Amino acid sequence: MENQKKAVLLLADGTRYEGIAIGKIGTTGGEICFNTGMTGYQEIYTDPSYFGQIVINTSSHIGNYGTIDAENESADVKINGLVVRNFSDIHSRNLADDSLQNYLEKAGISGIAEVDTRSLVRHIRNKGAMNAIISSEDLSEEELQKRLAEVPDMNGLELSSKVTTKETYTVGDENSEIRVAVLDLGIKTNILRSLAQRGVFCKVFPAKTSVKELLEFNPTGFFLSNGPGDPAAMDYAVKTTKELLELNKPIFGICLGHQILALAGGLSTYKMFNGHRGLNHPVKNLELGNCEITSQNHGFGVDREFLNTQNEVVETHKNLNDKSVAGIRFKNKKAFSVQYHPESSPGPHDSRYLFDQFVEMMQKEKVMA
Repeated sequence: MENQKKAVLLLADGTRYEGIAIGKIGTTGGEICFNTGMTGYQEIYTDPSYFGQIVINTSSHIGNYGTIDAENESADVKINGLVVRNFSDIHSRNLADDSLQNYLEKAGISGIAEVDTRSLVRHIRNKGAMNAIISSEDLSEEELQKRLAEVPDMNGLELSSKVTTKETYTVGDENSEIRVAVLDLGIKTNILRSLAQRGVFCKVFPAKTSVKELLEFNPTGFFLSNGPGDPAAMDYAVKTTKELLELNKPIFGICLGHQILALAGGLSTYKMFNGHRGLNHPVKNLELGNCEITSQNHGFGVDREFLNTQNEVVETHKNLNDKSVAGIRFKNKKAFSVQYHPESSPGPHDSRYLFDQFVEMMQKEKVMA
């Protein structure tokens, strides 16, 4: 890289790393987390679930295949900052629209490279998720500490309202008989694409849309999207989902949507020590006995202890790494959800069947109507 400028990464526990600046020269803060995916950095950076976070890529080489606008998962970059080991400001993919350096600069994202990410990730795995700050400006230690103290704690933080769509929009064939009202808590584009590919007509609504407005679309089913922040701080979404459950129409939730559905069913959620972020998380389908390799991105989970004390919600999927709850369904409702991304792209496609399952549920709903 030319014209290298120094940058510093300071963690809330005082741990400090020095490296070189990438992206925009500036200062940024957020909860620091890591993603173990070998590919798909652009999908990570534009996933709204990462809003408010600094992402560490554990893959050693980042930027070498550039960026393509069509591979964005939302309208713009959502991460707060970026930490990598080896950063390439040149790229070899002929189809690329731009270099990652230009992409980050245009998005106003500051980052740091030439960091020992193996050491950093091991530190976070041992100490847990925490806030951090990246700066490539000439700030004093006192100013860095002051800026770091101003970064909000992710626990109790409501963020979906900051990334949700401001206006409703539609995706898919408007003549389809299968119509899904999508509650956008921070949705990824490929979720909508996966539904549209199965003949579904989707209308995407802002996170705080009322049930009355959702029903005006005359939906066959409802979808609760992924998104950022603490689900326990989203009373409005839990209230809406409780009302949707009373309608007993098909409901499918992914990630944050999974957590919101659980809360609406009387379960509880918790802040995870590290969270799950990557493309290689093994999950067991407890009802079929199959194992799926899944793409995951979440820092909160559904409380298993509370799940085991009730009889209305059944665990359908289990994370085989830490035995956390990876999927649920309601016994007496047409509602189910998973704590991972079946639409992952790039990533494993083992879980695409969940979209088929949702569509089949809605087709039965149409027959019964």
